[in-house]
Amino acid sequence: MALRDHLAEVKDIILVDRPVSYDLEASRLLAENNNTPIMFTDINGMRAVGNVWSTRDAICNYLRIEKDKLMERMLEAISNPSDPKLVDNAPFMEDVREDFDLTSLPIIKHYPKDAGRYITSAIAIAEQDGKANMSFHRMLLLDGRSFALRLVPRHLYTMWKNAKSKGKDLPVAFCLGLSPPELLAAATSTNYDIDEMQIASSLKERTIGSPLEVYQLPSGIRVPSQAEIVLEGRITSRMVDEGPFVDITRTYDMVRPGPVFEVDRLYMRNDPIFQLLFPGGLEHFLLMGLPREPIIYRTVNQVVPRVHGVRLTEGGCCWLHGVVSITKNKEGDGTNAAIAALTGHPSMKQVIVVDGDIDIYDDLQVEWALATRFQASRSLTVIDNAAGSSLDPSGDGTTSKIAIDATLPLGTEGFERAVL
Repeated sequence: MALRDHLAEVKDIILVDRPVSYDLEASRLLAENNNTPIMFTDINGMRAVGNVWSTRDAICNYLRIEKDKLMERMLEAISNPSDPKLVDNAPFMEDVREDFDLTSLPIIKHYPKDAGRYITSAIAIAEQDGKANMSFHRMLLLDGRSFALRLVPRHLYTMWKNAKSKGKDLPVAFCLGLSPPELLAAATSTNYDIDEMQIASSLKERTIGSPLEVYQLPSGIRVPSQAEIVLEGRITSRMVDEGPFVDITRTYDMVRPGPVFEVDRLYMRNDPIFQLLFPGGLEHFLLMGLPREPIIYRTVNQVVPRVHGVRLTEGGCCWLHGVVSITKNKEGDGTNAAIAALTGHPSMKQVIVVDGDIDIYDDLQVEWALATRFQASRSLTVIDNAAGSSLDPSGDGTTSKIAIDATLPLGTEGFERAVL
């Protein structure tokens, strides 16, 4: 199902049927309605939508699964990637331009101290030497035909460095207006040899029942056929300053040199819907954090056989704090599970392990477990001088991590929770 088809079925969407400025006004509306989809009819004369995937329920409704099945389906897709289906046409071929002005798009400025207008929702797709990559990268609008990119030293960065060492630009396509299979797969950390688009196709097959459809651009890059907008071009060797920009912790990231992405061709559906992603909002949290949960689950499951669920919490930006639910076989399983969870997601600096009777999606129940089943003198482990997340503003290169065992002591009376 294309994004626009899904939006036609969303009942609680907020419609802003008036001109809205791209300079902070759109982002204020997104922030004020953080967990509700918003459709703008006129930002720079075009339609735009944000907060679409800001709740787990919204993502699971699209995928047609229950919330407690999402992690299982994602883990299956990661473990069993499958080829997408190549199609011979795509709706974004309705409007193909080589003469365009990127400043006319509804690219917004999110926060007052941002370096400028940013695209935050686009997925980059590149192919090199038989390997393909799909990943998120923020894009600072420079002028009518180019962006500055933030490339962290991962797969796309590696491809760009390889091309640069040969004196070449790296062909790449940035796609907007996508859905959970592609978005979650693009945020998944995998081996260099794994194509995230195959993970997206597998997830779509295991939930909706059909493979991901892709279309091959003239450059040879395959992109999701249901994208609303595609920017095709090259990542060049030219470097410019990128930032400051607000990242997931809603604090300003520093200014760094970034490569310039030159756009050669613009593809759009007729009356396209521009996808917005509000930095530091719930949608940002979930799309970045959810793909880490299956990896944590798999790591914890290696030390504790009965793992019921994993959640990166919104209060921890779905990145720095987590909760794991297990059934213990012996004392010490809670601590082992917590340490394994920290290993599975090295950016996490606090994890709480609870019993299976605690709903990990209910913060009141998690805190209740802390209040009634946890004693710091025997169930708290602190790991100092560990590598943490560069997104944590309190870190100084290393961090202290907390592992909390809030599970019931085995064979102890007086802990039973009263129920009616």
